[in-house]
Amino acid sequence: MRGVILAGGKGTRLYPLTKSLNKHLLPVRSEPMIYNPIRNMQASGIKDVLIVTSTEHMGDMVNLLGSGSDFGLRFAYKVQDEAKGIADALRLAREFAGTENILVILEDNIFEQPIDYFVKNYENLQKGKGARILLVKVSDPQRFGIAALDEQKVVEIQEKPENPKSDYAVVGAYIYCFPEE
Repeated sequence: MRGVILAGGKGTRLYPLTKSLNKHLLPVRSEPMIYNPIRNMQASGIKDVLIVTSTEHMGDMVNLLGSGSDFGLRFAYKVQDEAKGIADALRLAREFAGTENILVILEDNIFEQPIDYFVKNYENLQKGKGARILLVKVSDPQRFGIAALDEQKVVEIQEKPENPKSDYAVVGAYIYCFPEE
């Protein structure tokens, strides 16, 4: 399995802090925010990680993270020229993934507990057989992207719904399987 960290957001909700500093580099618990998904990649046994970021943030990312050797990982970088969302970022990750499953983490989600259990539960996911989304039960689903479920399958994701169809929030970690070509 390979890892992908999506770190291209502008951080508009954190303005003015992000006026001079990339949101992914803001400190959370005394270290840059991007270290949280990196540590989750490490805990999950992933060695090859693609970081997808924007043109204006690429230099800062490379300056901080380098090749990944400080973490015992191998980093590759891709630039998302325009913020076109997760699907476009995954398009950039397609070649990097090759025939392997990928763990995708949205960089600005901070996980209190390591998510390696999520990866280990799905390591045997058959190639080309869809995706898995990490969900967490929440008491206030109106504040989150919520997964509408049919048994154990996600059939819809509602963004901050007034009348949520479940109380399971999408927390920004996914496993994708690209079909073999």
